[in-house]
Amino acid sequence: MNKQLTKAEEQIMQVLWELKEASVKDIIEELPLPKPAYNTVSTIIRILETKGFVDHKQKGRGYVYYSIVKKEDYSNQSLHKLMDGYFGGSFKSMVSFFMKENKMDIKELESILKEIEKNNKQ
Repeated sequence: MNKQLTKAEEQIMQVLWELKEASVKDIIEELPLPKPAYNTVSTIIRILETKGFVDHKQKGRGYVYYSIVKKEDYSNQSLHKLMDGYFGGSFKSMVSFFMKENKMDIKELESILKEIEKNNKQ
């Protein structure tokens, strides 16, 4: 998987990751107001299928859609793309930027470092 999602596609994926599987109608119910048209969501779902993010199965007369890409995998790929594109591939530069721009405090940084250590041990 090396494809980026548009904002609209990512919004649909967030719903699918949350619900695990859903019809177009179910997805629309979870989206914020103003609700998009049924055909709009249906078109985005078909694009997501083409990109290899979503698959479907028949349920009654309609379809139920589900993610075939884990949220963690997409998040990790997006983070690396951000890091490579804006911070020269340097995790240190990226963290430094977020500390300065977001006024991150020491406790938040310690929490992040503990999480990184925990994940590296796995």
